[in-house]
Amino acid sequence: MKTVLVTGAGGFLGLALTKLLISKGIKVHALIRRDNAELSALGVVIFKGDLIDYQAIENAAQGCDTVFHVASKAGVWGAEADYIASNITGTKHVLEVCFDLGIPRLIYTSTPSVIFSGQDENGVNESTPYSAHPLNHYTSTKIAAEKMVLAANGFELKTTSLRPHLIWGPGDPHLVPRVISKAKQGRLALVGKQDKLVDTVYIDNAALAHYQAACELESEAKCAGKAYFISNDEPVTMAAMLNGILSAAHLAPVSKRVPAGVAYSLGLFLEGAYGLLGIKQEPVMTRFVARQLSTAHWFDISPAKTDFAYQPKVSLAEGMVKLETWLANNK
Repeated sequence: MKTVLVTGAGGFLGLALTKLLISKGIKVHALIRRDNAELSALGVVIFKGDLIDYQAIENAAQGCDTVFHVASKAGVWGAEADYIASNITGTKHVLEVCFDLGIPRLIYTSTPSVIFSGQDENGVNESTPYSAHPLNHYTSTKIAAEKMVLAANGFELKTTSLRPHLIWGPGDPHLVPRVISKAKQGRLALVGKQDKLVDTVYIDNAALAHYQAACELESEAKCAGKAYFISNDEPVTMAAMLNGILSAAHLAPVSKRVPAGVAYSLGLFLEGAYGLLGIKQEPVMTRFVARQLSTAHWFDISPAKTDFAYQPKVSLAEGMVKLETWLANNK
């Protein structure tokens, strides 16, 4: 790899990946929707545009030998058309650009949610089928996008799809601030009677997996045409994970607990009410979130270890120390 394109380079994972690539002496083109001072300071070649704009992607990909397609519309709530435009149409455009410009490698950022149907996932691997009943538009569109990416793998373009689970760490704009905010408001609660195991992945490990997969596509390409779960390989209970974050923020541990059935029923009611009233704000609970918080999610990542030598470099304990330091310096 000499010159690469990172879509969504201004996001949490995209920025971490960009920093890692630059540290390896790789030139980075970034496709982002708005100015980003941190990327500019890193010497990244910035292109502003949206995934629904084929020309913007083509402009950004000129001269690149690898594409990291990280950008997507995430979240558990929103208009289906917006998810389709970003996650399906946008991915289609990225693939078309790779073929049109003769770019030989594409690493796609997917999600373990593509297999989630609301049931426990204990040590599952990539043989688990896609969800037949996705619980939100994010999941259904990421399934469609991953299928496209893997189907595109061939002689001209080598593709792989990575499924990092619950990325967190310093600079996290999603999980960490939400946990802290809800705890301060007294609205943080565990869901379900039983604490079940979940996988997470520290941000630097998630970025490393993307780099290692790209290196493998460049050499023997054992990961070509395949999807991989990515985690810290340290399953913990949701309570332990939340309390680790709260401890890093010097807050009291979570003590409230809500029955899983109550949370699911509330999510079902709120989704219906918000949809009927046309409320765009995310409900405090959805069916997807209720099921996610009350079921097990941990994965067998041995295929990633075998095919592209993925090994988490930062443990959960080390990551929590780094998070505590970052939170103290960014109050």
